[in-house]
Amino acid sequence: MVNLSNITKDGKALYLAYDQGMEHGTSDFDDENVDPNYILGIAIEGEYNAIIFQKGVAEKYYDPALKSKISLILKLNGKTNLVKGQDPYSPLLCTVSEALELGASAVGYTVYVGSAFESKMTSEFSQIVRDAHRENMPVIGWMYPRGRSVIDKDERELIAYAARMGLELGADIVKVKYPGSLEALKWVVESAGKTKVVVSGGVKEEEETFLGVVRTVMKAGAAGMAVGRNVWQSKDPIGMTEKLKEIIFK
Repeated sequence: MVNLSNITKDGKALYLAYDQGMEHGTSDFDDENVDPNYILGIAIEGEYNAIIFQKGVAEKYYDPALKSKISLILKLNGKTNLVKGQDPYSPLLCTVSEALELGASAVGYTVYVGSAFESKMTSEFSQIVRDAHRENMPVIGWMYPRGRSVIDKDERELIAYAARMGLELGADIVKVKYPGSLEALKWVVESAGKTKVVVSGGVKEEEETFLGVVRTVMKAGAAGMAVGRNVWQSKDPIGMTEKLKEIIFK
């Protein structure tokens, strides 16, 4: 197994996610958090394990000299929300070698499990795993069930299946949606085996509601959270960060 020490602390993880600009456009941003430098400041001051950027943002805002202060997880694929259809495909946009040049400590890639284009994404992901592991670089699989094949299927089983698929494909960490309950997430974690599970923070929630989910995530045995909007849309991002760290690490 590859070394995860650059993106975890005692086996736990808190990532600041900022790859929403490609997926959602500018709808999540205001005059402050539209600036990647603002997000970098939160990540560094809040002592996150890593920040998640797409290639273009990393090229222009992440200096590899920052690596001692904040690790970079580079997202290697992405799509917009403008092209409609029940079976999504998120194409490869960046390579492992480019990620290394940009100073990344790990790479991430979305697989839409159940999409008609699933085989293309699993093929791309498998090559990423080969290339990254050759460099002892961790790979995180964004494992999201999507597509006509998964409509009306049990969400608990789908997310557990996606997590298991990440293990089978060689992911070191899988990033999944919260399946709705402690028992459901326990099954997801068990299904992932030795692959660590990180849960997506999702849309902005009321603070106590969101922190309750984080407590459940840690009780289930997951490694931690990848949080974006619930931090950088908060009125007090550092205060929210400290509350998250208290739950995840202490």
